[in-house]
Amino acid sequence: MNIKKIEFSSALEERYLAYALSTITHRALPDVRDGLKPVHRRLLYAMYQLRLGNNSGFKKSARVVGDVIGKFHPHGDQSVYEALVRLAQAFSTRYPLIDGQGNFGNIDGDNAAAMRYTEARLTSFAELMLRDITEETVDFIKTYDGSEEEPMVLPSAFPNLLANGSSGIAVGMATNIPPHNVDELFTALLKLLKKPNYTNSQLLKIIPGPDFPTGGEIVDSSQSIKEAYSKGKGTIRLRSKWKQESLGRGQYQIVVNEIPYQVNKSRIIEKVSELIDTKKINYLETIQDESAEDIRIVIIPKNRTFKAEVIMEDLFKNTDLETRFSINLNAINSKLEPRLFSLKDTLKSFIDHRYNILKRRSKYRLKQTESRIELLKGFLIVYANLNKIIKIIRTDSDPEKKLMKIFKLNKRQAEAVLSMRLRHLKKLEEKEIKSEYKDLQIYKKELNLILRSKTKQTSILDNEFKESLATFKKIEGSSKRRTNINHSYESIDYSIEEFESKEPITIIISKNGWIKSIKGHQDDYSNVKYKDGDSEKFIVQCKHNNKIILFSSMGKFYTINCSKVTSGRGFGDPLSMLIDKADNEEIIFSNLYEDGQEYLLTSSAGKGFFVNSNDLIASTKSGRKVMNLKPNDRAVSCSNKEGDSIAVISGEKKSIKLLVFKHEDIPFMQKGRGVSLQKFKSGKTYSSFCLDSSEGLKVNSSSKVLISPKELKKWFGKRAQAGKIEPKNLHTKI
Repeated sequence: MNIKKIEFSSALEERYLAYALSTITHRALPDVRDGLKPVHRRLLYAMYQLRLGNNSGFKKSARVVGDVIGKFHPHGDQSVYEALVRLAQAFSTRYPLIDGQGNFGNIDGDNAAAMRYTEARLTSFAELMLRDITEETVDFIKTYDGSEEEPMVLPSAFPNLLANGSSGIAVGMATNIPPHNVDELFTALLKLLKKPNYTNSQLLKIIPGPDFPTGGEIVDSSQSIKEAYSKGKGTIRLRSKWKQESLGRGQYQIVVNEIPYQVNKSRIIEKVSELIDTKKINYLETIQDESAEDIRIVIIPKNRTFKAEVIMEDLFKNTDLETRFSINLNAINSKLEPRLFSLKDTLKSFIDHRYNILKRRSKYRLKQTESRIELLKGFLIVYANLNKIIKIIRTDSDPEKKLMKIFKLNKRQAEAVLSMRLRHLKKLEEKEIKSEYKDLQIYKKELNLILRSKTKQTSILDNEFKESLATFKKIEGSSKRRTNINHSYESIDYSIEEFESKEPITIIISKNGWIKSIKGHQDDYSNVKYKDGDSEKFIVQCKHNNKIILFSSMGKFYTINCSKVTSGRGFGDPLSMLIDKADNEEIIFSNLYEDGQEYLLTSSAGKGFFVNSNDLIASTKSGRKVMNLKPNDRAVSCSNKEGDSIAVISGEKKSIKLLVFKHEDIPFMQKGRGVSLQKFKSGKTYSSFCLDSSEGLKVNSSSKVLISPKELKKWFGKRAQAGKIEPKNLHTKI
């Protein structure tokens, strides 16, 4: 036994690389020449072998899938059938390569019927892909079991890669090529054929961008599209097309008739319905699906005062009525290497492929022509020496050798002469052979000219592209662009408050971190139910279109839109669904957000500063860090700025001191650690709050006065002093 010692990492690298290359070249990435992955190529070739042409009858999809997995593609039948279905779906493939009969799924995401129920045949587009395949135009390789042969690439007289696009995820790379308009593609190919120096920018004047089967509208700048096609990578904004339909008396409804590519229509409707039900959007009455063959989604606003443009702008932001399509022009080149292509590179690769097909086809036809000329020469010798040849055939024991010797025929010619039937010896047949011989001599010269002259080859391709262009223009829906491109679009500026509900609600946050909203405002909330062991912590009276701010023990401010808080009689939702707070982080303050409101922030280390509410709004769930804290430090209070003074309570439990000083000693900051409010040798700061010294110190801003204005003067001092012993248990009453 021969055992080799190799490093485990080396063996792993080698095998993983082999796996990666196999995935890239044999499964995930399309070939730039025919735009097909192996499974699609094998499907089309198997159907070609079954003679399922555009004008033939249909055959069961199961028969096609069976041939594919039995002869060419040793993988699961379901994955092969899914590939077949996609090639037949008009909403998935811009120019379907398979003509399906039966239930092949729909844009709502419903699956196709089982393969035993559906039938398929090739479309005219697929026939163009396979044209001339029998004339040695492409290389064939052995199938996985070596019993048959399959094409490595299709001749592809149709620019399938850009026309239908492709998507796939390989190992370490991916591809996402959008479909394009075939009319524009052939026009660009004609230009590039005559002017190879055409730039990507010039080509983009002919092909302004993708043309999706589901239509829609691209709203992006020409510069971003140009960069995507020049580099081979980029993103574009694609949104639905809609119109406003008048219902009379100022009422209207919005009708969406085209949606973005690869978006499930039913999911759009489900998402909008969910937003309506949860009252996260309050400007819609309902959404209805009135689609038949064409898409028709009807959106009914609650109020005619809402502008349709503003409603749609908000829906574009919150639903898949607008998506971003990532362009990634990754494909396998003619050397079977994966690479990133620009628009020009892709078109040029297709032209190079067609040049190669033309040359190989011409060589094949030249070989066939020369072979036929060779036989015709032998036949012409027969007619010129008919009596002698008949005599040799009748009298000689080995007429083949005799004919080859006397008339200088080769073995193939001699065999053909001996195989001739008597009926072919008539005069008319002789004239036809002479005419054919003459025509073939002319055709041979033409073929030699094609093989020698690049100009002639270009002329032939030019005629082919023009013929294809004329053919596609006759096919309904093939040449007309479906996707509009709007480079000058500008987003509408609007405030969500324009159409949000302004009904009064109350936000309730429990001690265990549950949040919910209830309708209206009440004087007494004792009837509110909580989970066992839980109770109220914060109650904020607000309106549906308001925001509330929360301040945590880690010095962070969080912002919650009241409209997003779950309403109902239940216990609500965990606060963690609306904000990303840590497990050891406690919410210590909550209030309705108001512009220009001022607050005093305090930490347990005795630091503090004033902040303005305009600097506290957090745009993400992770909050906004406003107060910087040392590792063992915590934020302890946030209080409204009011009155003229600040009271701070700090120290140990047995020696807690109170200090009062004026507002002027505390700075305003956007964020930071703050200044020292009160000094203490040990312990911590419990809280600080603002007060009006002329009214004394009250309990929670109520009318009950704990320290009168006259007595309060004992605790007045300067910022950062130690203060004096507090009145008995003051900090527990505040």
